[in-house]
Amino acid sequence: MPKTSARLLSLLSLLQTRRDWPGALLAERLDISPRTVRRDVDRLRELGYPIVAFKGPAGGYRLEAGTELPPLLFDDEQAIALAIALQIATTTGAGIAEAAARALNTVRQVMPARLRHRIDTLQVTAVERPTIRPGPQVDSSVLMALSAAVHAREVLRFDHTAVSRPGAVDHGARTPPRRVQPHHLVTWDGRWYLVAWDLDREDWRTFRADRITPRTPTGPRFTPRELPGGDVAAFVAGKFWDSDSSGNWPCRGEVILDLPAAAVSRYTRYGFAEELGPNRCRLVLGSWSWPGLAATIGKFDADIEVVGPAELKNAFARLARRYANAAADAP
Repeated sequence: MPKTSARLLSLLSLLQTRRDWPGALLAERLDISPRTVRRDVDRLRELGYPIVAFKGPAGGYRLEAGTELPPLLFDDEQAIALAIALQIATTTGAGIAEAAARALNTVRQVMPARLRHRIDTLQVTAVERPTIRPGPQVDSSVLMALSAAVHAREVLRFDHTAVSRPGAVDHGARTPPRRVQPHHLVTWDGRWYLVAWDLDREDWRTFRADRITPRTPTGPRFTPRELPGGDVAAFVAGKFWDSDSSGNWPCRGEVILDLPAAAVSRYTRYGFAEELGPNRCRLVLGSWSWPGLAATIGKFDADIEVVGPAELKNAFARLARRYANAAADAP
């Protein structure tokens, strides 16, 4: 890469790391003169980058948003990171797999040969976790609408398709329009969720984004409330892991295992383990069926004491008969 082009790339990378850059500091970081900084800024402007100069004791430059997308310049590490992200985009559930493939092809075509070879040797196969619940794809326009409302802190109105339980007939019935103060857009286990304060129910709620149909226009601006616990990751994890919130699962049981809680919790995705002794813990777990819950608990190589409910005990009995029959038929 010519020296001038390499310097322009370094200058652009610096301008993207902070809002304001004093000219003297840029010159020092790039080991060039302030005059060369001015010339390089002019070259970037000719390429379409909206760089403005500001005056003052520490006058300098600022990269601002423009009306058009200028040519994108990436260093080697940024290009490799982008290629990896685009290859695993199919697992995000954001409905952008085709667009990601086109973007990866576009980026690859304009890469220098040495970097294109490195990208071609980095073939990533994105394999989603096997599940009985296929991950739904969310329209990217819905995600953008939700994200915009979160950023603007505007009341959001939307239709929300009710969640049907296994065995129930799903007629696609919609509940009345919801009015919420949107706070966070998060992804969890291949699905997208909106964390919001429900104005009608006066409580925090999580809504699956694939079941949301936003209405326009949005409502008035609001002052954000403090999320319980203050951390969105902990809040969402609590919604899916905490025993008080595991009503999302139609089947929920409790057992005692002769294993330490630390060993059990590493393999417990939807539940929690409580230490009862050096090698004994209480496990609370949810599932979509009682046999499925019993089979999941049975993967632990330990004695099991069922606390409840009776449906879980019956499921263990059914599985025991099946396993005994299978063992009897073995040669």
